[in-house]
Amino acid sequence: MVKKLVVKKLKTVGKDSQLSATIRESAQQIWLAGLGAFAKAQQEGNKVFDALVRRGESIQQSTRKVAEDKVTEMAAKATGTWDKLEQVFENRVARSLHSLGVPTRDEVAVLAKRVVELKAAVDKLNAGASRAAKPKTVAAKPVRRAAPKAAPRKAAPRKAAS
Repeated sequence: MVKKLVVKKLKTVGKDSQLSATIRESAQQIWLAGLGAFAKAQQEGNKVFDALVRRGESIQQSTRKVAEDKVTEMAAKATGTWDKLEQVFENRVARSLHSLGVPTRDEVAVLAKRVVELKAAVDKLNAGASRAAKPKTVAAKPVRRAAPKAAPRKAAPRKAAS
């Protein structure tokens, strides 16, 4: 039985050392790959950085264009919405004013036009009446002024009857 345990232990030790060797070898390759990447980055770092900057600028321009297009689209929608809201508000105010009996702008304009027409007719009538009623020129008579009245005299006191 001891023999079986020793053989079994030797087999596991062999497997462990083989696994360790594989892990060490992989770690070494990873380390070497990292060093190689670092060396390459040092050599071509500026080229890569410049390429990344150019790529970033092109992405920024395309993103800005898309954003501006969306803003323009949303502004157009907002303007349409404001126009509709304004129209609804105007309609409600007009209905409220109508129910209160307030005349509309058009009604006031019609009345103003009618007032102008009536004023012109009245002026025409007044001009015709003033010509017909205008007296012929007559020589003016001198105005006599009355002399100032004398102050009233005091009456003598009356004697009382006895």
